Amino acid sequence: MRQENLDRGAPWRAAAAACALVLALGAAPGARAEGFECLIKPSQEVSLRSPEMGLIARINVHRGDTVKAGEPLVELESSAQRSAVAAAKFQAGMTGKIAAASARVDYAKKNLARMSELQTKHFIAVEKRDDAQAQEQIARSELLEAKEDRELAQLAYRHQLDLLELRTLRSPFNGVVVDRVLNPGDLAENGTDTKPILKLAKIDPLHVEVILPVRFYGKLHRGMAGVVTPVGLEGHYNATVTAIDRMFDAASGTFGVRLTLRNPKEAVPGGIRCHVDFPQLQASGSGPEALH
Repeated sequence: MRQENLDRGAPWRAAAAACALVLALGAAPGARAEGFECLIKPSQEVSLRSPEMGLIARINVHRGDTVKAGEPLVELESSAQRSAVAAAKFQAGMTGKIAAASARVDYAKKNLARMSELQTKHFIAVEKRDDAQAQEQIARSELLEAKEDRELAQLAYRHQLDLLELRTLRSPFNGVVVDRVLNPGDLAENGTDTKPILKLAKIDPLHVEVILPVRFYGKLHRGMAGVVTPVGLEGHYNATVTAIDRMFDAASGTFGVRLTLRNPKEAVPGGIRCHVDFPQLQASGSGPEALH
């Protein structure tokens, strides 16, 4: 999966070109009697791609569906991976080597105790006792090796589970399905230049992009309130300034401002034009009408 973040400058380029003409006429760029023109966009857009190549077995959503973070959206054909997981799980649960090594340790400990007692009574040479002691140490090492092999098998099992999990693509956030590009039976390819399987958008919160003339720079600040009115929809929505550009467009003498609009009920769609008012600017006599 590759995530494509929004290009903050993109929604303003066309408007910036129009702003130059507006300035030449002596009017405020993007300004109307009811506020500044703006664009409502998703706060995040994602093209969902597979991290590895595989045949698509199932797609659980359609265009326009609502998705939740972590929800499985796409499943690739995974029979070979499931078999590998089953084999790794069996190996991770094997205890035969540990049981055999434990039995050898018990025998070696008892044999060492007998040899030590016999050597104390001078019934055997010291070398016999030393040999029993060495055998006991070897048995302990074999037991340790058997336990390490089992831990390694458990790690291999978890690794196979991780590989299997890659065959299921999940939603990275709460949002909506913008488009379904591929279908079950299609080949999902990895890489940034390949077709995505799904396109998703996060519409809570939404981003409101607005272009303002340079004379407004310094009069806005992060946290300032704005009232957004979507074009063609009823209602007004409160938004908050969250980003102010520090690089201006020299041709039009404008800069961009982003507001964040909470949209928990998803009542406002993304990709719609709007107007935004800044009550604090109007209260200070710096609203759009002050430029006429």
